[in-house]
Amino acid sequence: MKSLFLFFISLISLASFAQQANYAQWKEEAKSEINLVPEYGNATKTKEQIALDDDFIKVCLKEDGTYQKASEHMVKLGFKYLYQGDIKTAMRRFNQAWLLDHKNENAYWGFGAVYFTFSDYPEALKQLDIGLVINPNSSNILTDKATIYNGYFISKHDISDLNKAIALFNQSYKIDSGNQNTLFKMSVAYFYKQDCANAMRYYDECMKLGGHPIPQGYADALKKQCGK
Repeated sequence: MKSLFLFFISLISLASFAQQANYAQWKEEAKSEINLVPEYGNATKTKEQIALDDDFIKVCLKEDGTYQKASEHMVKLGFKYLYQGDIKTAMRRFNQAWLLDHKNENAYWGFGAVYFTFSDYPEALKQLDIGLVINPNSSNILTDKATIYNGYFISKHDISDLNKAIALFNQSYKIDSGNQNTLFKMSVAYFYKQDCANAMRYYDECMKLGGHPIPQGYADALKKQCGK
């Protein structure tokens, strides 16, 4: 069972490229590069920086029409770069999303994803929780928060962490029952708990919607553990 735990946490983690990231170097650079810190570190910007921000906002509004749409555009770009492994550019885009709309919870979803990539789970949780204050019904943020508790369970083997993960997954599921990412990870969480009925239920629901992001081999693991 332990080997399966380690296998599946690697599959569900957003941090597939974390080993390539030098977090110590990142933190050192962030001392002088405010765009590598959420909300620009709340630093007092220079006149030149403020002017650049104003020019950037004008361009975004011309292209996207509203602050909200422009902010979401930056979030999408941020995740695009994050999945490509360009973490610095991703963080800059998430900060620009925040600049455009301080109340866009997805900017904090992005901040959390960056820190999750570095395996800094406490800071990731901090950012996700800020996002949940803005929008407690964000399925994406709830699912990513649950994923962190899944990770804690793997490392500490504390059942309370797994129970927290399952509770958060269920919150997310009630908000968006068609989120395949949530469905797969719920199945895995119940797999960890050796609750075959629910592991199979959410696996089947995910498969009916297309089976993304279920990895090859998970069905075999379910069959081996649950006899189905």
